Amino acid sequence: MAEQASTAITLREFNNRIKRLLMNPAVCNCWIRADLSDVNVRGGHCYLELVEKDERTGATVAKMRGIIWSNRFSYLRAKFLQVTGQDLKSGLKVLVEVSVNYHEQYGISLIINDIDPSYTLGDMERIRREILMRLKVDGVIDMNKQLEFPAFPQRVAIVSASGAAGYGDFMNQIHNNAYNLQFYTCLFPAVMQGQNTVTTVIAALDRINEHIDLFDCVVIIRGGGATSDLNSFDDYTLASYVAQFPLPVVVGIGHERDVTILDYVACRRVKTPTAAAELLVGCGVEALAHVDELKDSILNIARDYLSAAKQQLQYLSGTIPLMASNIIERNDARLRHLMQIVPITAQNRINSEHERLRYRLQSLTQASAQLLVREKLRLSAMQDKIDILSPQNTLRRGYSLTTVGGKAVIDASSLRPGDVIVTSFKTGSVESTVNNIKK
Repeated sequence: MAEQASTAITLREFNNRIKRLLMNPAVCNCWIRADLSDVNVRGGHCYLELVEKDERTGATVAKMRGIIWSNRFSYLRAKFLQVTGQDLKSGLKVLVEVSVNYHEQYGISLIINDIDPSYTLGDMERIRREILMRLKVDGVIDMNKQLEFPAFPQRVAIVSASGAAGYGDFMNQIHNNAYNLQFYTCLFPAVMQGQNTVTTVIAALDRINEHIDLFDCVVIIRGGGATSDLNSFDDYTLASYVAQFPLPVVVGIGHERDVTILDYVACRRVKTPTAAAELLVGCGVEALAHVDELKDSILNIARDYLSAAKQQLQYLSGTIPLMASNIIERNDARLRHLMQIVPITAQNRINSEHERLRYRLQSLTQASAQLLVREKLRLSAMQDKIDILSPQNTLRRGYSLTTVGGKAVIDASSLRPGDVIVTSFKTGSVESTVNNIKK
């Protein structure tokens, strides 16, 4: 141990050795390709991350801090803007000239000395554009935006990491609002960074969908961090799922400068989790203001109605006596007129009815006489027929009538030997006993 201690060097000397190693020309003024991430300008300097991703898996394979000092940044920024028409921002693939820099306290970083603006947008931005185009072609990009956002969404389903600072800020902001508005929140935990983000967020949305009647909207929130940490939210499957979700979705991911694919498909996009809470509280405040307006409107309408009713009552109280007097006079005159015309009308009606009765009596008398004549003629004709068809008339013409037991015999087969038959003639009758029947 004593020998090791005698040969040991200080940390500062070790850092100096690293610094001397990094003075190798092989790591000075090198042109490299990388994606920009987490671009941030402070104090005139530009701080950023240079990121390289695996083209097959999309996983980050290399990442290093980069700096453009203020004495070069203004020039490079203007140069890049003039050629590309856009500012340096996260998601661009750039070709930059860098030199390695090592600081004893802050470690290794890359100093960017130059940039080639002719190098086009990087894969990160290209992929995002392709995803947005695919969502447009599929016809789903605006589906969630077209949902009607509730006037006061009180029942809120939250998709976030349970211990995240952004989730804590959201809960504090929404439940401790200055207006004492009551919200009912339920967390559906999900991983909000890394490879499991897409699957866990979709799983959380599936659980919400199983209880969709219990919620007014969904809030997907994540606090700030490196822009490269938000790449999971630039995913087609997740974006398509959010775009087609049946409840309005509010997205509050990252900082104000961060924009993900979910921001393009959500019903509402806010810059931070706190802003998401402020949005919901703002809806409640607007709802309260609308209720106050309705209250004032109802009071004004009631006052106007009462005022109009009072005026009408005053008018009626003055006009009713006069109207009553006029009505009485009109009805009195009408009554006198009726008293004059009723006797005349009644006598005319009686005379008319007497005349009608006399006419009816004459008509009935004539009709009765005619009916009696017709019936007498009909009876006489029937009597003639009866006389012609009577048995006595038949006997007078030389025919006889044979009966058994008072019933006429019309068929010899109806008789039996021994039957007593009566044969009637014009001048008398004969009784006989049947001995033999010939058919």
